[in-house]
Amino acid sequence: MASSSSEADWILLKCNHPEIIAVHSNDDDLIISTAEIHTWNLPSLHSRRFITIKAHRNRLIESSTYFRGLLCGSFSDSSFDCISIQWNLQFLLNLFKFIYGYGVEITSDTFLSFFEGALYFGVDMLLLDCKTWLTEVTLVKEFPSLQLNSLIDIWKFCTEQANDSFPKLCTSYLAKNFMWAVTYIAFCDIPYDLLLCCLKHPQLTVHSEKHLTDGLLLWLGGNIERITRDDCIEILQQIRFSLLPLWFATGKRSCRDFSKFFDESIQNIFSLVALPSTRSINIFGNSDTSHLRIRLTEYTKQLDLSGCPQIKLGALLLSLLPSSYDRDLSLTKTIRSSMNYGALSSDKLQIQRALPVLLTFGAVYEVDISNCPMLCLEDAIECFSRSFPSLRTLKAAYHLHFETKNLYHLVKKCPLLLDIDLTVDISPVVSTQSTIISSHRAVLSHRPSVSYAAIPSAASLSFMSTCLPSNIAKLTLEGRIDVTDHDLQILSKVCVALSYINLKGCTSVSDGGIAVVILECVNLHSIVVCETSFGQNSIRALCSFLPGCDRLTSAQTTGNNSMSLAHKLQKLHMGGCMGVSEKCLTDLMSQTQKLSSLCLRGTHLVDSSLYSFSGSSLEMLDITCTKVSAAALAYVVDKNPGLTCLRARDCKNLSIPEYRADIGVLYSQKDMYIKLGRSCQFEDIAVGWGFSYISLDALKFALRKLRRITVGLGGSLGEHGLKLLAVTCPLLDSVTIYFQVLWDSIIADVIILLRHLQELSLCYCFGEISFSRFQFSMPNLRKLRLERVVQLMTNNDLVILTENCPSLTELSLLGCVLLDSESQEIISSGWPGLISIHLEDCGKVTANGVADLFDCCALEDLLLRHNGQGIQKNFVLHAASKMPMLRKVSLDLCDAKDGDYDIPEVVDGNSLSSVKIARCKPHRCPLNLPKLKAQKTPLHKETLVIVWDSKSTIRTLVKERI
Repeated sequence: MASSSSEADWILLKCNHPEIIAVHSNDDDLIISTAEIHTWNLPSLHSRRFITIKAHRNRLIESSTYFRGLLCGSFSDSSFDCISIQWNLQFLLNLFKFIYGYGVEITSDTFLSFFEGALYFGVDMLLLDCKTWLTEVTLVKEFPSLQLNSLIDIWKFCTEQANDSFPKLCTSYLAKNFMWAVTYIAFCDIPYDLLLCCLKHPQLTVHSEKHLTDGLLLWLGGNIERITRDDCIEILQQIRFSLLPLWFATGKRSCRDFSKFFDESIQNIFSLVALPSTRSINIFGNSDTSHLRIRLTEYTKQLDLSGCPQIKLGALLLSLLPSSYDRDLSLTKTIRSSMNYGALSSDKLQIQRALPVLLTFGAVYEVDISNCPMLCLEDAIECFSRSFPSLRTLKAAYHLHFETKNLYHLVKKCPLLLDIDLTVDISPVVSTQSTIISSHRAVLSHRPSVSYAAIPSAASLSFMSTCLPSNIAKLTLEGRIDVTDHDLQILSKVCVALSYINLKGCTSVSDGGIAVVILECVNLHSIVVCETSFGQNSIRALCSFLPGCDRLTSAQTTGNNSMSLAHKLQKLHMGGCMGVSEKCLTDLMSQTQKLSSLCLRGTHLVDSSLYSFSGSSLEMLDITCTKVSAAALAYVVDKNPGLTCLRARDCKNLSIPEYRADIGVLYSQKDMYIKLGRSCQFEDIAVGWGFSYISLDALKFALRKLRRITVGLGGSLGEHGLKLLAVTCPLLDSVTIYFQVLWDSIIADVIILLRHLQELSLCYCFGEISFSRFQFSMPNLRKLRLERVVQLMTNNDLVILTENCPSLTELSLLGCVLLDSESQEIISSGWPGLISIHLEDCGKVTANGVADLFDCCALEDLLLRHNGQGIQKNFVLHAASKMPMLRKVSLDLCDAKDGDYDIPEVVDGNSLSSVKIARCKPHRCPLNLPKLKAQKTPLHKETLVIVWDSKSTIRTLVKERI
């Protein structure tokens, strides 16, 4: 009982933390008072088990319903001076600070403790603070601040407490940040009910259905033993399978438990592409088009539609229009028609009428529509300009019919764009590497038209270039042979902020055209011009003074010109540019001090050019197929310790010892590798001539982080070298080996030790190689090349390979002479998701035609040569109709059933960018022996290459077999 009236204002609270073992002998004697709360040292008190707190009775009664009921009610404790409380001491101390007016910090880690305690003790103000904090943190649009494991705990607790508002906040938060959640290990700990509510939430935000599917398959894999079959189906039914990339859906058909869903996905995709399918599907169901709507919310930042041939203008409009427009029957009918048959119906006016009311998604800054052959890029640009006002990055690779002049329209419509990627396949014919017999260009009579916006006329381009400078900083035009000097001239005026340009494989532009871009775009720091006419004029432009008008004629090509563009360059890739002389290359190297990435593959690079290079920031260096010596390479490496990528294949001079007058000794390749081993940490290396076990041993400390290695002609690792490689480089994910001596035991060691291997290429190797060692599981392998290494491979071996390497997307087999037509079915059923197949000299694979390979319907690259004379005359057209993503086809007339192939003049309605038809002639034995039948073997004669661009069809006849 209270001893006096003054003492009745105070009460002692004996606090006991039941989960902590006391570490102090006098733990029970510690008494602290709320009158001195400002002096409490909380960290020192958290580890105690017992603490007695002297507090104002009335303050507790006013602030807490728990103490109000305990101290004011009819309980026997009401009149006591001392009561006991068992609770988390850390929370109790913070609770008293909060009651006495001191703020507490609610975080992702402390929220649940505060909320649970506030509920128990009935502290309404703390409950309000918890609710405010959770509401605010779940509304944040930037990087999530609520950790996933905390989110799960909060949802579980609040669900058990029958709190309706907090679980809804958790569900909304998870839906908006689904892509973030998938990256956490705790993702698989999400309860089924929470995940299902999240998937049905209207604010579910993902980059694409592919990313959503990957996340759900990951969750199902971690919970398969804890949920029912019906639960699995319920989860998967939330995916919009009609919007999956074709290559992704075909690859997932091998998921035995869920293959039915992906089979239906492929059927739906083909229904939308308007290609023949094995059974009829009503893709629109009963008027519900929700499964055809691309997921877009106010929180969407990235939209990835790449690899979806079913995506057309109708799908975009359907996704960008308000849902109320579903009731506009005439508009809905028009959109459905466009989605079913590939072109808008005649009633374009209705769709044009809908464009002004498209929804706006202000957070979208990146869109990827690469490899969407059915989507008219010009029309897509019109939609993007209206719905994505903050668009900064547009990836639109492999849109063959997009003419360069439309780029000006794109810049005009999306003025905030910083990065544009318009890559297409590089033409197989490179003039510097091919012997051209004849070439013919036929202008296309029919070109895709722009539906809703007129492209500026040539007369207005100069006005646009002066009045509409763009923000474009990065422009990729790789492979676009339709780009001309005139296009570059206009682009250089429009893209005044350009800092990165990729013209790789743009064979129609001249050296002078590239020079104009260099002179006009003074902010350039990255230039990729491999396989172009980049030459003397471009070098002069790089080395000229930046200020002034006539910089090309007053170029300073000697000395260290810090005012030149070359001095600012960070990336220069000019592989295959044979128009640059040794002297010009030396002058250029003397002015490129800031380069971090340099590719000089296949150029006139000699030692003097490397010795003139004074930079110290190189991270990547490619000197493949040049005349550089070991001493010159060591000189550069010594000054660039940050080098992580070195490609030096086909450099014969690296293996030749050289006398160094400056140090008075004979400098060898071994000395170079010792220097590399001491100063570098490589992630990617390609070597050849002179590389051996000794070289690898010298490099072993520099290869601990190695991820990719290529050993080419002239290298000799041997058994010990390959074993050392597997032991030294556990992170390797790509191994490419040419002309090495291999045995089964070596292959076994490599496969067993390299568990991260994603790419394996064994080409033209020697030794006793059977197929027995490929019976080890390689679940991560994506690319496999076996060229002239397993000649005795059988169909049974191929079956074993499909079982051990289930994730392959690219397969190349050369010289497997025992394979036959049944191999097609084994390949297509074992790897339905293949995007590249190369089969050459593989027995009789095509002797009975090509039918089963069509089941690999996502193929983009197909090579069939010398596999049996059974390929139909209409194969190219038939394959393009069966495989909507097919861009590259390579055949041989030896395999043509009727001696020839039909080649389309135009490629409207498919993705073809190039077709190569090789021709052979019989080679007779020169010995004229009457009793010996002359042996006929095919000998290559010429290759016909047909290439399509946005303007024309180009037929080129070359001597090389390409």
